[in-house]
Amino acid sequence: MSPGSDSQRFDIAVIGAGLNGSLLALAAGESGLHTALVDRVPLQSLTEAGFDGRTTAIANTSQKLFKALGVWGDLASRAEPILDIRISDAGHDGRASPLFLHFDHREAAEDEHDAAPMGWIVENRFLRAALLRRLQACPKVELVAPDEALDTARSPDKVMIALKSGRSIAARLVASAEGRFGTMREDAGIGARAWSYDQIAIVLVARHEQPHRGVAQEKFLPGGPFAILPMTDSEPSDGKGGEHRSSIVWTEKASIAKRLLELDAPRFQAEFARRFGDHLGPVEPVGPRWWFPLGLVHAERYVDERMVLVGDAAHGIHPIAGQGYNLGVRDVAALVEVLVDAKRLGLDIGASDTLERYASWRRTDNLTMVAATDILNRLFSNDIKPLRLVRDIGLAAVHRVPPLRRFFARHAMGLSGDLPKLIRGERP
Repeated sequence: MSPGSDSQRFDIAVIGAGLNGSLLALAAGESGLHTALVDRVPLQSLTEAGFDGRTTAIANTSQKLFKALGVWGDLASRAEPILDIRISDAGHDGRASPLFLHFDHREAAEDEHDAAPMGWIVENRFLRAALLRRLQACPKVELVAPDEALDTARSPDKVMIALKSGRSIAARLVASAEGRFGTMREDAGIGARAWSYDQIAIVLVARHEQPHRGVAQEKFLPGGPFAILPMTDSEPSDGKGGEHRSSIVWTEKASIAKRLLELDAPRFQAEFARRFGDHLGPVEPVGPRWWFPLGLVHAERYVDERMVLVGDAAHGIHPIAGQGYNLGVRDVAALVEVLVDAKRLGLDIGASDTLERYASWRRTDNLTMVAATDILNRLFSNDIKPLRLVRDIGLAAVHRVPPLRRFFARHAMGLSGDLPKLIRGERP
């Protein structure tokens, strides 16, 4: 793709080439929208192993979108299917309660012959690399990186973006995919409800003796949730992957997490193994440890004059349910469908009524997940005995009612609500 001239006008300029921004640029470009993707760092650096040690849970419907955009072929061998999910309460010793809630992917299917995984676990570096390859091959997308948006002037008919390189680009619409603390939302005067959970997520990879068999586990410890997410082997050779690696998202109160991160390897291993448990045999961390402070951010509105917020720029939630990225995927699918519909009708894709259709479509789904994750974290991240008893009974009660299990499983897979076409695996 050749660099565009200063007078070149894009349909949409996406600021931020993270997982949400890259996906938005690709979905827009593949749908015929002339798109600029701007980021301050070289995009290839985002795919390096040391950049991000996290994994992403890709819901069943999000996988359909990746397939529709031609991304899934590059990811399939790197993605470990989530066949079951087990949720349990646990005390300080890491020992899970005998009362639990278990979801089986087969229960969510309309027909047992159509049973599909509830989702897939993919390392972020592989997801970024697959998106970048498709972006580089998309003639409707220009990658403007490394460069930085220094000033954005929005007027009734266009957006002018002044870049650090000295170049200016014009667009009908600008999308902020800068993450929770990007400047564009603040510069636009869009307020946000935000607070810290005083928790830190320690992220690492563990190798265990027994196979995980595609089961994701979420243990609620007094300091926060401890997620064990099934992974493939690091270098699968047969396309099937392995079952002896898991991605760990270990949430602790900030003061405790900081002390844990300062421990030497043997002592850290002892603390980690105690919380992990012995259900998969001997276990040990492999590779580096990453850590991320946890909080909540939700924008008061998602749109402004010729500007739209997507992903974490609009809503950053607790990772307790693993649904944060999938909310962003649904944002992308809804926004692109709205923009494509407007363009086909000869309407202005950056007009306020066009953007409000996107905002109203996404508001309820996002608010529901923001509230649910906040309540779950507050309810389960403590060691109050009467509350623990109520939690255990509640999990066991849902486990014993198949229609309830099916309802929650389908919701986790992204199969409920008004789904955009890309989420259904169709082009808009």
